[in-house]
Amino acid sequence: MNVLVTGAATGIGAAIAEAFVGAGHQVAVTDINEEAAVATADRLGTLGLHLDVLDRSSIAAAADHVEDELGQLDAWISNAGVSTMGPFAELTERDWDLNMDVNAKGVFFCGQEAARRLGRNGGGAIVNTASMAGKRGAAPFLAHYVASKFAVVGLTQAMAAELAPLNIRVNCVCPGYVATSMQERELRWEADLRGITIDEVRQMWVADTPLRRLETPMDVAKCVLFLAGDGAGFITGEALAVNGGSFMD
Repeated sequence: MNVLVTGAATGIGAAIAEAFVGAGHQVAVTDINEEAAVATADRLGTLGLHLDVLDRSSIAAAADHVEDELGQLDAWISNAGVSTMGPFAELTERDWDLNMDVNAKGVFFCGQEAARRLGRNGGGAIVNTASMAGKRGAAPFLAHYVASKFAVVGLTQAMAAELAPLNIRVNCVCPGYVATSMQERELRWEADLRGITIDEVRQMWVADTPLRRLETPMDVAKCVLFLAGDGAGFITGEALAVNGGSFMD
């Protein structure tokens, strides 16, 4: 399988790339930070390149490069995402636009490019990274992020219905409290907003997780690998909760 992963220089994206490489697939590690993408790709022995999910020409150019180097694409993983935090009444227009643009519009732009290519290749799989916040609105200080991730879940369902005749399956994963550099920033932000320590926030998150630990990026990556593979051949339109039981639906 030839796979393109966005936002793959670090965190969940890097783990997704690692999981696919470990399973014997050819992977393109893409990120807006080209230097970091190449560094991760070099570590994994694969292809790394620049891709800006808000620039259609960048998305197309990266996909062209991948198909020139690896062959036709079989799976596209739209993972790139951002977050900021703040009380609802104090969120700025920039907060809203940044989260909605990268998290939702980026999945839309990449999904269109993936659909065109997978459609002419005879089908394939698209997996989008949503969030537990795409299922549970009660996420403190994250109203704008919640909106962007609910959008990803809805878009995934719409894509799945419309692209099924092209033999393209579309699903998303909804991670919980994942231990990444993005989470470290969120720990600091929430601690400041609540007036408590970072460790106290971390313990709140663990206490909110029935499996009683923070999630790892590889916990998510293994599920993405499954959804893109033959084992999920009759699954489409799903938003798979990967959160240790923090939210059950």
